[in-house]
Formats: sequence, structure tokens, C-alpha cells
Amino acid sequence: MANYKDYMLFEKLPHTWCAGCGHGIILQAIADAFAMQGLDKHDIALVSGIGCFGRVDDYLDINCMHVTHGRALPAATGIALANPELHVLVTMGDGDGATIGGNHLIHCARRNINLTAVIANNYNYGQTGGQYSGTTPAGSITATSPYGHVEPGFDICKLAEAAGAPFVARTTPYNPMQIRNLIKRGMQTRGFALIEVMDTCPTHYGRLNKFGDAGPMLEKLNNMTVPVEKASSMSGEELEGRIVTGVLTDRPREDYYTRYKRIIDRLSTEKGSVPSA
Repeated sequence: MANYKDYMLFEKLPHTWCAGCGHGIILQAIADAFAMQGLDKHDIALVSGIGCFGRVDDYLDINCMHVTHGRALPAATGIALANPELHVLVTMGDGDGATIGGNHLIHCARRNINLTAVIANNYNYGQTGGQYSGTTPAGSITATSPYGHVEPGFDICKLAEAAGAPFVARTTPYNPMQIRNLIKRGMQTRGFALIEVMDTCPTHYGRLNKFGDAGPMLEKLNNMTVPVEKASSMSGEELEGRIVTGVLTDRPREDYYTRYKRIIDRLSTEKGSVPSA
């Protein structure tokens, strides 16, 4: 039986993340999700972007590709379409995946590309000093909003859902079992799946907003969560400032590759060969 250790590069440890950062918890959950499915490491491709969470690929013994800031999803799209038999995973932070790469996120969901995106959302650009991102809540203190952030942060999950993603889920590092189970479900979805992990950054965001050290910050994050089943009976006012966790969207639809392949097969049958580009 496969074990998460089968997918890890332990000689690369200890990792470079700050003490109390939730990225290490997500890393193990990703490896656990592979093990739960008994996947051959050669059948997995992971694409990561720039940022703290982009370092995930340093510690996994699978096919990995590290690309430029905000461009992980386009690279992963090419891999998924070139080899539809691969299990393609994309790891990004909120700055990389939803701010600089936000347009790619929208179109991957719209096209329904067959890949699983895991976004670690810690409300700031942690690797470059704690600047605000597109998800930073209004009023938050960051390195580039020392008097309080004036912009509202957007909801990554609602964005993906509105763009057409068939599977959307959210969790936190407080619940590593839920992380791995949601990633597994996302990988078993034919089409685009998004798992947002509301993460902790005690070095920058937590310190500047006086959330305490790693332990209290993680506890605060957990106290803000509401399971999706309970949230369905709560009012908008009651949900203000809360984090809804669990499977938020599960509505299967035909993926991009399947639709495109059908056109190729039809033209091949009608004309005897696929037309040249």
C-alpha cells in the first residue's frame, strides 16, 4: 500500500518555510492524496508558480515544473492537453494564482481544463515581504498598506464557481485530513477542480495584524470556519467574517479535452484524416 513518504524527497528537508506556516501541512496532504489513490509517481505532473507555496515542488519526487509568476495554470493547461492521461496538479499562492494569475484562473475554470488547482491563500505576498494581494481583507495591515488596506478582497471560490468550475472546495491547515480528502476528490473530478486552503502567515500578515504567534493564529483561523452544511442555514450577517469550508460546488460537466477530441474524431471520420494546422 502506498504511503505519503513514497512521493517525498526527504533529503531536501528541512523545508524553507517559516515556523508556523501552513504550507508544510498542505505539502504532506498533497502527498497523502497521491498515496490514497495509489498513483504511480510517473503519472503525476505538478506545476508550481512563484511565491512561498511555489516551493512545494522542491520536496516531491514526481514530475515537476516551476514556472514564472502567475503563469502556472497556462503551463499546466499545455501539459494536460498534451497528455490527458496524466494527473495534473497546480500549486499556487493567492498572489500567484489569483492576483497576478487571476485571468488564467478564470479561463481555466471556464474552459474546464482537466487539472486540480490548490491555492494556499494567506492574504499576502509572503515571499517578497508581505505586500497586499487581491484577497487581502479591507482594513488589514500589510507592508504596502500600513494604515489599513482600502480595497475589499475577492472570494477565490466564488470566482471559480461563477466561471464554471465543476468542483470547488475550501479548507484550512487546522484540518489536514480534510485537505487531503478534498485534493483527492478534486483529482478524481474530470475537469477543473479548485481547492482553496485558507493559510497562515505568522511572519508577515499575522504579525502585522496582531494575531499572535503560529498557535493562536491557527486557532483563530479555525474559530472563523463554518462547515458548508451549517452555513446553508445561516444568514449573510451571521456569515460575515466567517470562512465556509467543505465542498462548495460539485456539478460535473464535460471537460475541454473531451469536447476538443470529439471534433478531431468527427473531422477524421468525415475527411479521412485530421486537417493540417
